[in-house]
Amino acid sequence: MTIKLYNTLTRQKETFKPLEEGKVKMYVCGPTVYNYIHIGNARPAIVYDTVRKYLEYRGYDVTYVSNFTDVDDKLIKAANELGEDVPTIADRFIEAYFEDVTALGCDRATAHPRVTESMDIIIDFIQALIEKGFAYEAGGDVYYRTRAFKDYGKLSHQSIDELRVGARIDAGEKKQDSLDFALWKAAKEGEISWESPWGEGRPGWHIECSAMVHDHFGDTIDIHAGGQDLTFPHHENEIAQSEALTEKPFANYWLHNGYININNEKMSKSLGNFVLVHDILKEHDAQVLRLFMLSVHYRHPINYSVDLLESTKNALDRLRTSYANLLHRVQSSTDLTDDNEKWLNIISEQRTVFVEAMDDDFNTANAISVMFELSKQANYYLQEKNTSKEVIAAFTAAFDELGAVLGLQFGKKELLDAEIEELIEKRIQARIDRNFQLSDEIRDQLKGMNIILEDTPQGTRWKRG
Repeated sequence: MTIKLYNTLTRQKETFKPLEEGKVKMYVCGPTVYNYIHIGNARPAIVYDTVRKYLEYRGYDVTYVSNFTDVDDKLIKAANELGEDVPTIADRFIEAYFEDVTALGCDRATAHPRVTESMDIIIDFIQALIEKGFAYEAGGDVYYRTRAFKDYGKLSHQSIDELRVGARIDAGEKKQDSLDFALWKAAKEGEISWESPWGEGRPGWHIECSAMVHDHFGDTIDIHAGGQDLTFPHHENEIAQSEALTEKPFANYWLHNGYININNEKMSKSLGNFVLVHDILKEHDAQVLRLFMLSVHYRHPINYSVDLLESTKNALDRLRTSYANLLHRVQSSTDLTDDNEKWLNIISEQRTVFVEAMDDDFNTANAISVMFELSKQANYYLQEKNTSKEVIAAFTAAFDELGAVLGLQFGKKELLDAEIEELIEKRIQARIDRNFQLSDEIRDQLKGMNIILEDTPQGTRWKRG
């Protein structure tokens, strides 16, 4: 069987063929870290984490990169309002992001590059575009010369003439054409800035991803993904920048997840209906939100409401009850019964249906249906007078295996005190060794198991949440 995915670039499903056999280069646009993430940010985090998990399940070695925009107008505004500097705001909300998405069952990316740590590669990228005639400096700003890139509009399937309608040059902008966009912005008084060949300033939004992709992967990647709202202009501009520089395809496959509506209305600040993940997780199991997000195909819009979340909780409870009943029944089961092969075949068939669903453009909605069919069959089996440990083990293994692909857990492992202390000792040693990534991973692992750490002058303390 082969994986097929819908490519926004060609607007059709295509057979997935990575550049290098057995390996996948995947880049996902990450958040701008000026606040806690809302559920619109959570959807791509969950969706593309699941895509990554499935690709790994199918045997691929996935290098997964997702960036942080840790300097832009929103961060500067937040810093001014709170009387703090931009790095402090960014650090706080990057930590908050990791806490939220870890709770949601998302694995950390292979790399999480930050704009502020990538300034040299961004400046070099811009300079190279200037030298090739695709960008120009104007009074300390640098703009991309959009009309110089003949394929502009190919991702969003718009022509230059269509894009020109409504385009304008705002007051203070020095660009030559209304379609041109900023690669570098000259610093305003009091703003955070960096030295460049064009004077003090900071990058435009679009250039950062092009530079980071090139730095981590080279000229071409397999999959570039993000929300549907990024198709134009962000991803369109990334293509223009990158392909103008390298003269090679930027990404072979483009994936875009659909919008989220709140109570059947588009989520927007003007309507005041933004819902923060941070607030949802105070009242709801994070696994419920993950299951909710995966219950609709990623390309389709999804409607969020408290009632729908409650319905999803009930659905997850049904799966967990089936799983718990299997674990309970194993104690009274025998080593073998007459109909083992029949039930093992049923389980095997469901695994095949699951793979078929996920192979079809990562159809998590249908994959979740398989989990409920597995649950139904397990319930039928448990009605039998005599049950086999082998069959029950096969059922629970299927729950664990397929659930892991979806990032769902059906039974919680309770850590013993000694295990917690051992993990804390490993974290302390990691901090001594300045291995902060391992330290953060252990903290997140414990938090995911409801263990809260408190670093005090007297040492690290812990409590169950």
